[in-house]
Amino acid sequence: MVIKEIKPSDTWLIRHQVMWPDKPFEFVQLAEDDLGLHFGFFVNEKLVSIVSCFISDDEMQFRKLATLEEYQGKGIASALLNFIFEAAKEKGVKKIWCNARTNKTSFYEKFKMKNTHEIFVRSGQEYTIMETLF
Repeated sequence: MVIKEIKPSDTWLIRHQVMWPDKPFEFVQLAEDDLGLHFGFFVNEKLVSIVSCFISDDEMQFRKLATLEEYQGKGIASALLNFIFEAAKEKGVKKIWCNARTNKTSFYEKFKMKNTHEIFVRSGQEYTIMETLF
């Protein structure tokens, strides 16, 4: 098992399959993808989980954390989050945040992320902003 930096385009298939399979493939391609850092978790050289990070000043937003269904529940997304949290600390980031699907808040709370209760709906999906401060 290996975590390494990947190209933005390497994230798109998993984003599409896991998060938005009912949307056109282009829906998961972010205009700002080229500005981010993207990481993948590999099992036997197969990309099975991805996350995208965007740093601005002393804040990092992570987006599009997704793991292929057959690899979910094995701690892979947790390993990716631990990896990017450590990388953020090394870069001097003071705040990490994400727009979490409201049904996934308990997962992010395991990483000491707090629910701000700032709820919004995008593309029919309800989100809340989760954050942690260093």
